[in-house]
Amino acid sequence: MTLQQLHPVGIKSQAVNFQALPPLSLYIHIPWCVRKCPYCDFNSHEAKPVLSMSKSGAFPESEYIAALVRDLEMALPLIWGRKVYTVFFGGGTPSLLSGAGIAEILRQVRMLLPLDLNAEITLEANPGTVEADKFAAFCDAGVNRLSMGIQSFNDTHLQALGRIHSADEAKRAIEIAQQNFDNINLDLMYALPNQTLEQALLDVQTALQFKPQHLSCYHLTLEPNTLFHRNPPSLPDDDASSDMQQRIEGLLAAHGYQHYETSAFAQPQRRAKHNLNYWQFGDYLGIGAGAHSKLSFHDKVLRQARYKQPQAYMDAVARGEPMQEEFAVSHRDIAFEFMMNALRLNEGFDTALFTERTSLPLLAIRRELEEAEKRGLLQRDLQRIAPTVQGQRFLNDLLEIFLADEH
Repeated sequence: MTLQQLHPVGIKSQAVNFQALPPLSLYIHIPWCVRKCPYCDFNSHEAKPVLSMSKSGAFPESEYIAALVRDLEMALPLIWGRKVYTVFFGGGTPSLLSGAGIAEILRQVRMLLPLDLNAEITLEANPGTVEADKFAAFCDAGVNRLSMGIQSFNDTHLQALGRIHSADEAKRAIEIAQQNFDNINLDLMYALPNQTLEQALLDVQTALQFKPQHLSCYHLTLEPNTLFHRNPPSLPDDDASSDMQQRIEGLLAAHGYQHYETSAFAQPQRRAKHNLNYWQFGDYLGIGAGAHSKLSFHDKVLRQARYKQPQAYMDAVARGEPMQEEFAVSHRDIAFEFMMNALRLNEGFDTALFTERTSLPLLAIRRELEEAEKRGLLQRDLQRIAPTVQGQRFLNDLLEIFLADEH
């Protein structure tokens, strides 16, 4: 289902009129990885061997960086004068890039944009691509937050997930990362093929030994257009998965981690600023192959999607036409998109934020809010709206209320 096809109830078409623009983030997509994982539905493409800027071959780093910079230059009129508060290198596997490559991208970003002095700059890394010198170079370039795709510390599960690293390599990669960064996120997955509750908890306990500032714990899902979706593995049933989720949440709470979003847990003051901007319906400019943007103006919200295939993207940038899709979001869809993001936050959102980010009065979704509250999925007062524990567990059911057919 595309965003243009979403039509929440109770919201009449009317002109958008924003009094203020939301915070702006920059997303930079690096589309290559060493090997495509069977569960991955992100825009990633295998590139072998891993190549640096000084080499040529399957991974055209220099050419791609030049395309990124040109893409950013062409996007400047859309965000002119707006400060950027966070930068996120996603993928794919951004840690495949050389330290010099990351440094050049950030140098150009600083030249072209008013980057906040305290900007959070995150880079995703795969433990299988870790080199001590490279991590030090990322840090020197200005990266101040590292997000590592560990997924599991169990070699059998790592093999089932198609990961290129072993459990020992994951642990060593975390140790190297901690020598260079004091703000690290570890990605873990649970409800893996043939995984037991004890194994899921052991993964989290192992991660806690490193005392990371942030943990993301995701339930493995079988996404369309993935190998796992075409050939489903044997996964724990719903009851077993629910037990894993609840026990993991309890374990992390006991260690002082705040469960602030569906899959996100953080030490105090260590929440992911970039992701929070998404969930609070802030703006983001996405550059790179397949990157998406959401940009607000005083009279509209614009969504963009770049060409996905790396060479097609670079060719399109060279033509001055990197966008594969671009459209203004209808007011009806703006309200649903806001709820789809904000209700992922366990603490919910300030009622004033809805109007600030959608330009709609809260009255526009009164009937849906009442229905969600009646079903025990939502709690609210004059200042805040938040999912209940039941709403957190059954988030899709909660969101469907805002997608019901109009009567």
